[in-house]
Amino acid sequence: MTFIHGAGGSSAIWFKQVRDFKEHYNVLLIDLRGHGRSKSPVYEELQRYSFEVIGDEVMEVLDHLKIPQTHLVGISLGTIIIRDLSERYPDRISSLIMGGAVMKLNVRGQVLMRLGVLLQSIVPYLLLYKLFAWIIMPRRKHRESRNLFVREARKLYQKEFKRWFTLAADINPLLKIFRLKDTGIPTLYIMGSEDHMFLPSIRKLVADHRMALLHVIPECGHVVNVERPLAFNVECIRFINALGRT
Repeated sequence: MTFIHGAGGSSAIWFKQVRDFKEHYNVLLIDLRGHGRSKSPVYEELQRYSFEVIGDEVMEVLDHLKIPQTHLVGISLGTIIIRDLSERYPDRISSLIMGGAVMKLNVRGQVLMRLGVLLQSIVPYLLLYKLFAWIIMPRRKHRESRNLFVREARKLYQKEFKRWFTLAADINPLLKIFRLKDTGIPTLYIMGSEDHMFLPSIRKLVADHRMALLHVIPECGHVVNVERPLAFNVECIRFINALGRT
């Protein structure tokens, strides 16, 4: 199983999953470019990122480790990366698990991203990130998730943050394609009942996609694997095990 974190995070966000999943599967945690331990001056050569470039780097890791096929698990923006991989490398993917999936930006989200594009040159990037984290995860019970992502975002270079932010600001056309097209791959969406920004669009998507299932964790926000790790782990393992019996 290959785990892909979101923007501003790192593989550290999966610390509540590793022990449970290692009991059942081989586990691979990837730090995306510019995050965690994947920092290198080589990234200065690429001024603008794309989901294709980032996804291809994930595939390079799988190729290097000689992994022909894997279950992909993503959280937040990481779900867009693994969804893109499912379009371009379907034969390499056994299933998709999409936690806190981002498949549509509502009006508030679109306004927020446009505002961020305007302010990113004058507002300290960490302050901007804290604002986004608070809007997406506003409740007191979401504090652990907010703090974790802000703590990991502190480790990003400012230029790196701007590249990722610009990438995220341009995702709507890509997300529209993803909403219209079924992957043809077994897919589990795990969402928090309090994920007000993204849950409504996922409910509609799952109703239209034959290969998609939705599990909603009650009293939980956007970062489901951190806020309700036991429920997240149990549901993921149940989903994967069920595939083996079909």
